[in-house]
Amino acid sequence: MTVAEAVGRTLAGLGVDAAFGVVGSGNFHVTNALVAGGARFVAARHESGAATMADAYARVSGRLGVVSVHQGCGLTNALTGITEAAKSRTPLLVLAAETGAPTSNFFVDQAALAEAVGAVPERVHSAQTAVADTVRAWSRAMRERRTVVLNLPLDIQAAAPANPTVERPQPRPAAAPAAEQSSVDELSRLLAAAERPVFIAGRGARLAHAREALEELAEACGALLATSAVAKGFFRGNPWDLDVSGGFSTPLAAELITAADLVIGWGCSLTMWTTRHGRLVGAGATLVQVDSASDAIGRQRPVQLGILGDVREVAGRARVALTGTRPGYRTEPVAHRLARERRWRDVQFDDDSTATRIDPRTVTIGLDDLLPAERIVAVDSGNFMGYPSMFLDVPDDDGFCFTQSYQSIGLGLSTAIGAALARPDRLPVAALGDGGALMSICELDTVVRLGLPMVVVVYNDEAYGAEVHHFGPGGHPLDTVRFPETDIAAIGRGFGCDGVTVRAGSDLAGVRRWLDGPRDRPLVIDAKVTEGPSWWLEEAFRGH
Repeated sequence: MTVAEAVGRTLAGLGVDAAFGVVGSGNFHVTNALVAGGARFVAARHESGAATMADAYARVSGRLGVVSVHQGCGLTNALTGITEAAKSRTPLLVLAAETGAPTSNFFVDQAALAEAVGAVPERVHSAQTAVADTVRAWSRAMRERRTVVLNLPLDIQAAAPANPTVERPQPRPAAAPAAEQSSVDELSRLLAAAERPVFIAGRGARLAHAREALEELAEACGALLATSAVAKGFFRGNPWDLDVSGGFSTPLAAELITAADLVIGWGCSLTMWTTRHGRLVGAGATLVQVDSASDAIGRQRPVQLGILGDVREVAGRARVALTGTRPGYRTEPVAHRLARERRWRDVQFDDDSTATRIDPRTVTIGLDDLLPAERIVAVDSGNFMGYPSMFLDVPDDDGFCFTQSYQSIGLGLSTAIGAALARPDRLPVAALGDGGALMSICELDTVVRLGLPMVVVVYNDEAYGAEVHHFGPGGHPLDTVRFPETDIAAIGRGFGCDGVTVRAGSDLAGVRRWLDGPRDRPLVIDAKVTEGPSWWLEEAFRGH
């Protein structure tokens, strides 16, 4: 057995059930050893796509994501996906072959590259320590919820390991420190005094499985419920759910959050996107943040009370300390308005469709009506992204996968692939702009090869819409961000997908036929949408 084989078999023995990557000579043996150990390998067409697939798989499945790449260029190709995962604190292990020879064409400082994008560099140091080094990297990714790059030097990979077996450890996630009782008491006092409290749950609340604890506390104090974008669907079904807070907020949600006198972020970073650059937090409101990471509290904006602790535990303790119940924000007028204005599709709009182009709101509402409720939606970045994010409903927080911490276009299709493999019981929907779709179009081959019954909807305005609407009003030339019309449905058919072009609501009949059929091939929808600025982007630009 070689070190490469020992590393792959060790990881398989530690429970790695799926890995993604692009195989070259440097990672050939370690990848095959993973497969021999029982892991499934998914071959992507580009390393960045592979990293994002593994990221999405980890987010939705709750398991470790694993990526396997070639030395040098394999790692640099994957860096955008690795950066997204690192910024999102996704537990991800990157197996990166490494050459130590400065004269090699493949030579780069791989440890420095990992550190530069926020990942943790690790290395297999020798044949004697290979298995222990592998377990350490795996444990760190799992325990600290970090993206770890495990560099595998080529000369060491070829050596024989001194000890090819290891007892499997149990890397439980690092326990959050217990919140100080004085902080919990202060939180209870604030809740008891609040007349219009709002809870905003983020990724940390989702990871802590804190829905029940937060709903019980919210019921006792009369709080309305909202989420950050990455936790969309977390409170789905609750009658007091406002859905997403921030740039995607409905007018009603924005109004109610802004009028709150107490806003509590539960495992939520309270970024500029979630708070609309702070404008959603009213001038007289008290802002509280509960998080298990000390460096998250107050990082994005000042808070009046920061509580370091596990979200579910803090919510449970606050409920015990809160005597009695109070109506708070849960009044009859608020309930009446939520019943009528909760969703974006409840907000009236002027349909901008033309003879040749369809309003993105119209096409998304039409798709929402057609697609099965049990779906998982992955959204790329771009001017279009608010439409699928807010007009396509999801059944719960597992139904929405949002790789947007790095704000890169081109990750949405790979996100949908990873999410689909984690939840094969749901219809995967990839929502892309034409720019991101064409940047990542090679992964349509992966979708077809895997036999995924995926719906890929492309909001096609033949432009980088964000730049058009950011610079156009200033009179700047836009030739660099506009493109000739592209038949993306035809491209999809070339990869082996079914393809439908949608210019009007009646064209969605093609989607209905696909849904009624065997769904034995993916469907690419080339939605020729009208060109207009999105409300969420206008909010973002206003913030700048």
